[in-house]
Amino acid sequence: MKRIPHTFTIVFILIVFAALLTWIVPGGEFVRETVEVVNADGSMSSREVVKGDSFHFVDRQPQTWQIFSSLFSGFCDKADIIIFILMVGGAFWILNNSRAIDIGVMAFLRRVQRLNRFRIFQKIGLDNVIISLIMIMFSLFGAVFGMSEETIAFVVIFVPLAISMGYDSIVGVCMCYMAAHVGFAGAMLNPFTIGIAQGIAGLPLFSGLEYRFFCWIVLTIIGIVFVLLYARRVKRHPEKSPVYKLDAYWRERTQQQTSTQVKYYTPRVAWIVYILLGAVLVWCGVRYPLTTIAIGNGSAEVCLMPVFAGLFLLTGFVALRKSVHFFILDLLVFTILYLVVGVLGYDWYVMEISALFLAMGLLAGIADKQSADDIAKLFLAGCKDILSAALVVGLASGIIFILRDGKVIDTILYGLTRSLARAGEVTSMGAMYAFQTMLNIIMPSGSAKAALTMPIMSQFADLTNISRQAVVLAFQFGDGFTNMLTPTSGVLIGCLGVAKIPYATWLKWVWKFILLLIVVGFLLILPTMYFHFPGF
Repeated sequence: MKRIPHTFTIVFILIVFAALLTWIVPGGEFVRETVEVVNADGSMSSREVVKGDSFHFVDRQPQTWQIFSSLFSGFCDKADIIIFILMVGGAFWILNNSRAIDIGVMAFLRRVQRLNRFRIFQKIGLDNVIISLIMIMFSLFGAVFGMSEETIAFVVIFVPLAISMGYDSIVGVCMCYMAAHVGFAGAMLNPFTIGIAQGIAGLPLFSGLEYRFFCWIVLTIIGIVFVLLYARRVKRHPEKSPVYKLDAYWRERTQQQTSTQVKYYTPRVAWIVYILLGAVLVWCGVRYPLTTIAIGNGSAEVCLMPVFAGLFLLTGFVALRKSVHFFILDLLVFTILYLVVGVLGYDWYVMEISALFLAMGLLAGIADKQSADDIAKLFLAGCKDILSAALVVGLASGIIFILRDGKVIDTILYGLTRSLARAGEVTSMGAMYAFQTMLNIIMPSGSAKAALTMPIMSQFADLTNISRQAVVLAFQFGDGFTNMLTPTSGVLIGCLGVAKIPYATWLKWVWKFILLLIVVGFLLILPTMYFHFPGF
């Protein structure tokens, strides 16, 4: 059996290959210009985009020693994601030391097993219902507000859950990461892809919602069915899982924590944490009585902060009466709730989310009666455990710097778009879709890719009598599917690192699914060229 190369090795080989391209592909650049685009809330903002007819060749910039400097640039560019991974890893290590998650997982599984007495769950399969509901939830998050980086934090929760249910770490990653990115690809209201692309293409914001909703349903169903079929095979024959040996870490950890007898208790300091945190949340409820939740181009003012404060006071009190473990689980649940509200209502990103999880970890450690030194040691242990996942994110980002500094990305774009002008409508549409799909492998940022390609693609759409809305849909699918495949995606590499799944193993497992999505995506684009849908 061939030995699978380490993820670091694979990424470094890709960096070297990108450097070789800078010696072969001529240098070229487009002229950028600043335009005003409509944001999701109706406001205007400036964005730098490419002028469609401005390409010109420039002196070639072959990359040599930059192979090594690109690593530094990649770490600097992805510093926010790297720090986010480290902080989440440290926070969850403190949380895991309390065994709260393990107790919660076991309690959850015991309760849901009671549903097996109902005939409908016996026929459908209770595990199938659980996996499907979790995937629908995360797919919806990806479709509505573009959940992506946030999934890294959830891998720590769902991989142990999947292992406890008799599956493997791949199923755990699929339940949150894959589901969110299937939703991201088939999004209805994603401001980071649809919002920017439609604004640059001159289309009404989030128009064509109805057909996109249909696409989201189709893609989500395909994702769920694919995962359920794989999960069933793993449940029947665990040793056939490609990560069976690698999952020994998770199995041993789960077995150790379930075999050790749990002592339920509630220290006095946990009540102090409850009172102080409750006071802070009540103050937030008074300070922010109404939260404006923006979904797509619509918004609504909701009384969330006061409600959450009241719910925490109620559930926290009940949890502390049982044990500090359930109180820590309560902290985790409200951390997730505030994360969703922060993203939808207050434009939170990785900095705010990192701070939120760090606070959760510290409060969990204090409530568990850990000393300050013990909390610090646990945090460092968590950072050490997840360090390789954080480092490979920066390493993978070096690929993009080599291609950009070598002046080859614009040349590739120009060469491919020139060939589109001589093709027919269906061929042009397929070529645009294929181009967006391939470009995403080296440029996974949806907003950057929209600014680079949409000014040109929208012009080609007019020349070939293709709807601009269809071009946006092709961009959306092309940007979304290969995010689950490309080594330049910091989120993918981060999630795999947390789950301890080698990139090569994931690639070998997921490529068939991605190919299926690409084919289905093209079949979903074709009807927009022959039938009239709202917004198209």
